[in-house]
Amino acid sequence: MLRAAGVGVGDEVVVPAFGNVEVAEAVAMAGALPVFADIDPATYCLEPAAVKGAVTARTAAIVVVHRFGRPADIGPLHALGRRHGLLVLEHGETEAPYDEIAQRRERAAFLDTKLRGVRTPAGGVGHTYQQYVVRVPGNGRPDRDAFARAVRAKGIDCGIPVRTPVHRLPGFRRCVSLPETERAADETLALPVEATLTKREMQRIVSACNALGGLLAPAL
Repeated sequence: MLRAAGVGVGDEVVVPAFGNVEVAEAVAMAGALPVFADIDPATYCLEPAAVKGAVTARTAAIVVVHRFGRPADIGPLHALGRRHGLLVLEHGETEAPYDEIAQRRERAAFLDTKLRGVRTPAGGVGHTYQQYVVRVPGNGRPDRDAFARAVRAKGIDCGIPVRTPVHRLPGFRRCVSLPETERAADETLALPVEATLTKREMQRIVSACNALGGLLAPAL
């Protein structure tokens, strides 16, 4: 899509550094330079003001990535694109059947009301909860990683969505200030929210997480 739009050598394309190295790779394959902008801490998607600050005379496009089932705040980004004559592309996630999305939302709502000691995700219109991502705030030590190990030890499958932001990876390393991206990479943890989970399994997730609440007390 970038090549078809004439994006190539000498151009810059604004992309997120939180996840999806494939997006930066696609920009590089088109011959352009990926420029990283910070994310909104609630949506984990590109933050419009940060994108505006990353735009230069060489910017040709913005690639917006919808994250974890939560749509990006796309309106201001399209408006920014119109003002500067930029191509705005959206990179979405695989759509699930409506029934599955409804069940994921039910399980997310259950976790929202039951979990303690972690910061539950901001909901928002259209959130499909492709992943249920909580925050395990740091306090000068690797709380998220310790929390994840302890939860797994209780038989709960959980995952770290983004271990290393793209701007810290070989080949894309940049000296750029992305505080929300760095913080999200350090704090986020994806808990199970699959439509197949039973009520008992959901309660086990809650019990395992809530039993570790003391680990986070100094940070909350």
